[in-house]
Amino acid sequence: MFKELEEINIRPEPFAFYTASDLWTDEHTSKQMLAFHLNEDMDVSSRNVEFIHRSVEWIVSRFNVGKGTKIADFGCGPGLYATRIAARHADVTGIDFSNRAITYAREAAARERLNIHYVHQNYLEFETEDRFDLILMIMFDFCALSPIQRKNIVSRFHRILKPTGSVLLDVYSLAAFHKQKETAIYQADLLNGFWSPKRYHGFLNTFKYDKEKVILDKYTIVEADRVRTIYNWLQYFTPEDLEIEFSECGFTIEELYSDVAGTLYDPQSEEFAVVAKRS
Repeated sequence: MFKELEEINIRPEPFAFYTASDLWTDEHTSKQMLAFHLNEDMDVSSRNVEFIHRSVEWIVSRFNVGKGTKIADFGCGPGLYATRIAARHADVTGIDFSNRAITYAREAAARERLNIHYVHQNYLEFETEDRFDLILMIMFDFCALSPIQRKNIVSRFHRILKPTGSVLLDVYSLAAFHKQKETAIYQADLLNGFWSPKRYHGFLNTFKYDKEKVILDKYTIVEADRVRTIYNWLQYFTPEDLEIEFSECGFTIEELYSDVAGTLYDPQSEEFAVVAKRS
């Protein structure tokens, strides 16, 4: 038992493990995540519905979205953005590796009679012959990727974006990073049964990496018949950090906002959004 408890409290190297599939593709947790997505009052897996409406209105206006505009929504979830944007006659492709979320999105599109192309796939592996006017990655997905994965995805954006196209994504800022604290928590059925329908013991270790500006929430879930460890990494950024990463892949950061609803950029905001164009 002592050895197991020691392992629970070990601080790994940044992005040493990638367990996103354990969160988004597990039968039980994917059901919980979909419920969070669809709760219109929460900002957990998705934004609250009022923000989404404002964000979509701004995106449609800022990027002149209309009939024939080709848009790729990376990490589309249950299609909360894709559905609303497709209703403006855009040609939308949504990519997500949660089968439960994609199934819901396809059913919603069918009900609304919207012709949205949904791809059930890890977007890090997405390939297409299509070329897009706009690529979206919303709700801080970029922050959950390692440096290598981020380079992979930005290079992929460059390949599938039209020469005049744009990328819009949001990230957490250093203002948010500075507010984070290291913690160690134990609780039976941690997060009210989020991790399993069966009885379990949950350990949460939050590690802060000051040099790398990374936060890790490390969950160890102990059930009667198995032990799982889930690593939720978040990278925090300055605009200069993003400029470097995007420029290495042939992009220029064109505009900064405080969020993906076009709010005026504030350096003290805990998040910010960027519009990037091919150099």
